[in-house]
Amino acid sequence: MTQEKFDTIYQRAAERKGGESSLEARLHQPLSSEEIVKITNNQWLAHFTMKVFQCGISWQVVRNKWQGFEEVFFDFDPELLLMLSDEQWEEKARNPKIIRHLTKVMSIPANAQMLVDASYEHDSFSKMVANWPKDNVTGLWEYLKKHGNRLGGNTGPYALRQCGVDTFILSSDVEAYLRNTKIIDSGRNTKRALKAADAAFAKWHQESGRNLTEISQIVAYSFGENRF
Repeated sequence: MTQEKFDTIYQRAAERKGGESSLEARLHQPLSSEEIVKITNNQWLAHFTMKVFQCGISWQVVRNKWQGFEEVFFDFDPELLLMLSDEQWEEKARNPKIIRHLTKVMSIPANAQMLVDASYEHDSFSKMVANWPKDNVTGLWEYLKKHGNRLGGNTGPYALRQCGVDTFILSSDVEAYLRNTKIIDSGRNTKRALKAADAAFAKWHQESGRNLTEISQIVAYSFGENRF
């Protein structure tokens, strides 16, 4: 099946959302590369931790506890957190100011180490992300999955989007569209599927000049139940 032209997708999304002006008003924009570079390791770790804890429970429950998280985990300073012993981490995991879940708590030092390691290798984690090739954004997802902890599936991509990184998301609606149009025909996180998704979004980017964040939202609005 020939890949659908982006303009066709856009027009369908506009029709479903009350016209082009209404559709455009719904679109969120990513940060620029210059803005991404300014994100601190503390901010990255906070966003990664929030998404890890939001997985499987109400996002609002995590938000309601967030002040406690910031207090217990030193405002997510990776250098300070990596000085803690295993016993201290176990103690923090029992603190009633946070959501007590040892496995998820232990993702924090693992992801802190990823940030510190990337900073040594690339000068900063933010510079690595800002310079990541746009036609291989799923490679960045794989980096988070391989070097981080509990950042596989959609957790890593949603954390990146929350930080303002330009990335598409394989949300329920986007995945359904890609399957319906035969762009992907294997497991969502297989190399084959991710490569096909990268190629499709790169082609739509070339056609439209739009960023991946916009394209992802427009694809979602053009198909399915729009839970995006």
